[in-house]
Amino acid sequence: TVEAGASGFKSAVQKDIDLQVGAVKRVDLSLEVGAVTESVEVTDKASQIASGNAAVGTVVGNQQIIDLPLNGRDYLQLVKLSPNVTSGMGSSAEAAVRVGGDRAAESIAVAGQRIEFNYYTLDGVSNVDTTYDLFLVRPSVDALQEFKVQTGVFSAQYGRATTEISVTTKPGANEFHGTAFEFLRNSTLDAKNWNQAGALKNPFRRNQYGFTVGGRLIRDKLFFMSNYESLKDRKTTQQLANVATPRMRNGDFGAVRTIFDPASRVFTTGANGSPLAVSATPFPNNAIPVNRFSPIALAMLQYYPSPTVPGDVIASNYVRPVPAPTNWDQFTQRIDWNENANS
Repeated sequence: TVEAGASGFKSAVQKDIDLQVGAVKRVDLSLEVGAVTESVEVTDKASQIASGNAAVGTVVGNQQIIDLPLNGRDYLQLVKLSPNVTSGMGSSAEAAVRVGGDRAAESIAVAGQRIEFNYYTLDGVSNVDTTYDLFLVRPSVDALQEFKVQTGVFSAQYGRATTEISVTTKPGANEFHGTAFEFLRNSTLDAKNWNQAGALKNPFRRNQYGFTVGGRLIRDKLFFMSNYESLKDRKTTQQLANVATPRMRNGDFGAVRTIFDPASRVFTTGANGSPLAVSATPFPNNAIPVNRFSPIALAMLQYYPSPTVPGDVIASNYVRPVPAPTNWDQFTQRIDWNENANS
């Protein structure tokens, strides 16, 4: 609400002005001659056309962030709903190896620019890893107020990249508010994959939980917002490997290929004068005699698993479940100090 008044004029009031992140609003009020006790109230919404700058942007508000489905509670997925945004291309291979986590997996291209040409801010502060131009911190969805995807000709406080993604967290207020949440995924509640008929489901547990609480420390002066979120992901994948079959472990390679006795090799001299093996005699029945087994090889063989798939095929004959746990915790703390009406 904006109100203006002067002696000898009616007061002018304009309400319901929506001031979003990164927005500049112009409010024009006209004071009419009259008693100071009279007022003119404008109830229509202010124009949504930004006449103060040439930037083009889309604001995603708190209700959209909370209500729209987000895989993994990643609010940056909503950037892809903005006009002129493309996603789904591959991420930087070097960043994916060196950065870790899922920061390098965010592939967002705005206005035809590269995915590295995005600049992230959090509550007005730079939120960019300058090595790979990725975001540094991705706050919990429940800690966010809104964010804006901005392109075009920025005003002086922005810049450095062709796209600005400005994120603001929730401030505290005089009244206390709080939420607690948990999102659960569990293999017990999931159906089997279409190609797992008769097989056990891969175990899977995913819990994402936390809380947000905000309020005042000093009424009208000092406010806080505290947020905590944790992820416990217990995924199990199926991996394949090639291991020696029981016949091979006993020296019998008859089902695989012809093997030659290295002691029977016949040598000649190569073009550079070094010995060159030109022929050798196969082992009888393609089996290595037991007395020729290397004690070092036998000692190492005990650490190799036996195949889980019967038969003489060695390709992908060992199947095992591999746990892939993911754990992370994050805490966001915001403090606001309202010095006075003029600051």
